Amino acid sequence: MITKQITIKLEKAGTMPDRIGSSRKYKITNLKIIGEINGSDLWMIREMAGSDYRGDSTDGKLSVLDLSEAKIVEGGDYYYKDNKDNHYYTSNDVIGSYAFYSCSGLTSLTLPAGITSIGDRAFQDCSRLTSLTLPAGITSIGWYAFRGCSGLTSLTLPTGITSIGYCTFWGCSGLTSLNLPAGITEIGKYAFVGCSGLTSLNLPAGITSIGDAAFRGCSGLTSLNLPAGITEIGSYAFYGCSGLTSIYVYAEKVPKIGSNAFEECDAKKCTVYVPMGTYDDYWLSDFGYFENIVEFDATGIDKTTTSTDVEEVARYSVNGQRLSAPTKGLNIVKYSDGSVKKVAVR
Repeated sequence: MITKQITIKLEKAGTMPDRIGSSRKYKITNLKIIGEINGSDLWMIREMAGSDYRGDSTDGKLSVLDLSEAKIVEGGDYYYKDNKDNHYYTSNDVIGSYAFYSCSGLTSLTLPAGITSIGDRAFQDCSRLTSLTLPAGITSIGWYAFRGCSGLTSLTLPTGITSIGYCTFWGCSGLTSLNLPAGITEIGKYAFVGCSGLTSLNLPAGITSIGDAAFRGCSGLTSLNLPAGITEIGSYAFYGCSGLTSIYVYAEKVPKIGSNAFEECDAKKCTVYVPMGTYDDYWLSDFGYFENIVEFDATGIDKTTTSTDVEEVARYSVNGQRLSAPTKGLNIVKYSDGSVKKVAVR
């Protein structure tokens, strides 16, 4: 194996197969490409990273790929063919569908700066990928794009993204934190299914809907803040989120909730905090699944702040007595960010 970084400067797209001999392509572990690349080059990159044009494994050893000074252009041969005999070709400044599908050898990938979109299943089953930077210009991410990327531990999405699509992060069990941009308005069905390592999640204030089973099986989540604009929570959206201990809901009007949205959450351990004057409405809704629903005074709370890192650390009665659980009457609650709020418990 060749462990040092090998740098290749391509004068013309499609010439990478001419630059690397067949006796060398399966020995390179660290590669940087400078210049334009098309489908013929991507075909070879896939083989070097452990997966051929059909998704079958190869002897490729490539684990670190730097495309920061590369540019993806249209042309050349197809780089992938699916089981329905559909052929996939490169387009300008696009990580196309199946581009790195099943390239399980990759651990680190730096994408070209000019990328505008990521296609369906582009990184699916890149199970060893731990490091990935998404360029600022990306505006859309396809279905299943990161499904099965169990090695990813963190990911920051660009500000231009407005929605998280169908099954995008399904099975990303190593993901512990995710920063969602302010422009996100919708989280699609099954988007984060099985992300059991996810403990921290920012839901932007603009979120209006959460799709069916979007966070199903995210058992590591301990706290959840639902923004004021949320109007719909899909069926099984938080099914199996057994680690939840607190849910803060800022919506004055109870969101529409699908069936079993909170099934298999701990109904006794998790407390739901709702705006003052809305207790009855929430108790009568499917939020009534939880045994502890508490009104809280949202006055002075920045409703655009939805970090789940902020958790309750202590609770007191108005006389200063320490409370072990929400107690009827006025409670004084201290949070991990240092703030203190008055909470009315009915």
